[in-house]
Order: sequence, then C-alpha cells, then structure tokens
Amino acid sequence: MTEAETADRYRYFVPITTRWMDNDVYGHINNVTYYSYFDTVANHYLIHEGGLDILTSPVIGLVVESRCAYRAPLAYPDRLRAGLRVDKLGNRSVTYGIGIFKEGEEQASAHGYFVHVFVDRQSRKAVAMPERLREALTRLSVA
Repeated sequence: MTEAETADRYRYFVPITTRWMDNDVYGHINNVTYYSYFDTVANHYLIHEGGLDILTSPVIGLVVESRCAYRAPLAYPDRLRAGLRVDKLGNRSVTYGIGIFKEGEEQASAHGYFVHVFVDRQSRKAVAMPERLREALTRLSVA
C-alpha cells in the first residue's frame, strides 16, 4: 500500500464534513478520526445500497482488521469525500478499499482498507452474508 491512490479507483463516494473536534493539538485531523471516516462510508453503503438495518438485521458486519496510510494532512474546515470499493469478496467477509479525498482533489490524502466479517447478531458466529448485501458489494468489486 505504498503507492498513491486516485479517485478513479473507487466506485462509491460519500461527502464527509470535518468538525472542529477532528483536529488534534498539531493542527490536523487526528489519525484515529480517519477510521471513523472509513466506518462512515462503508456503513453508508451497506445501509443505503445493501439493505442493512443496523437495529434489526439478523446479520451484521464486525471489523476484524484495518490499516491506513496517511499521505497529506487534512484539517478542519476541509470538505472531504470518502471513496469505497471492494477489493475482495468472500462468502462471510469483505475487504474494502477506502480513500479519503480533499474536495476537488483526485489524489487520496489517506487510504487503506478494512475487513468486515458478517456474523449472526445474537451468537456472533460467522455466517454467509445476505444475498442483497452480496449483490450490492459485488457492484463495488474491482477484483
């Protein structure tokens, strides 16, 4: 994950509004905040395109692995967009590729991945993802 990421490599975008509290004492968005942006774009897609009901769906996704590479600093009040793609789609898991872009820029300021494993809400045992969710994730696949 050493090369720069560009917006054309992503299939779905969500605008992100930075907040004053996103900045740290060094005057830029703190590294942990990027992971909330990752979560935002992935779950936005799952809810709006994959039919995930975060309150009642019997199958939910849990993050089991993540990584982020930081390329350029961002700070409040930057306007951002988060890009999403699917790098790998299994029966019970998905690896998302995610890029964070400053509005108007095509080069990612940060990019990385995270892995969702789909589990039964009650037992937390891995299960096959629902068909509607699989179909939605397939549309984002770059593999």
